[in-house]
Amino acid sequence: MSIEKRTYELRERAARQAETRRRIAAATAELHEEVGPARTTVAEIARRAGVQRLTVYNNFPAERDLFAACQAHFLAENPPPDPTPALGIADPADRLEAVLAALYAWYRANQGMAGNVRRDRELLPALDALLADTLDPGTTRLARALAAGFPGDDEEGRRLTTAAVALALDFWTWRRLSREGLEDADASRFMARVVASAAGRGA
Repeated sequence: MSIEKRTYELRERAARQAETRRRIAAATAELHEEVGPARTTVAEIARRAGVQRLTVYNNFPAERDLFAACQAHFLAENPPPDPTPALGIADPADRLEAVLAALYAWYRANQGMAGNVRRDRELLPALDALLADTLDPGTTRLARALAAGFPGDDEEGRRLTTAAVALALDFWTWRRLSREGLEDADASRFMARVVASAAGRGA
């Protein structure tokens, strides 16, 4: 066998494996959005992906590997808003409101997946560990960056402001406000005022 033919076959095999992994990740994401990670079975993933159960296990031997592939696939298809432009707004309350408006719109568009994953993380240690390494640190950094713009000299005040911002960024806060009938723009404005009040600067 020539080197060229062997190289071609290896590339073809790698492409087929990548496509198989993509189908498995896509099927997993569909099921997580529909029924949640805790109710998703490998048998159903395999059926939707058009592969055998053993193929799922061979490609993703650890549960966390499958969750990570699912997360990467979903976020590539549904990228969260980039807060960077809003972070340049001078007024801290306006800055927070702009970040929340974009985030709340994303929550609304992806509430099935966002809600199911957050609900089921307490039931699935591998999922919880993945989110603790990916979702949680990003949220914490964003909360601290947004809170830093509000006035406050003492440590306790800064801690409370950061906690208030974290609450505003949380999916469950958005869902509660949405169920109370608030549109996303109204909800983001309201939570920015809540944080400003907690920071001691009023509404």
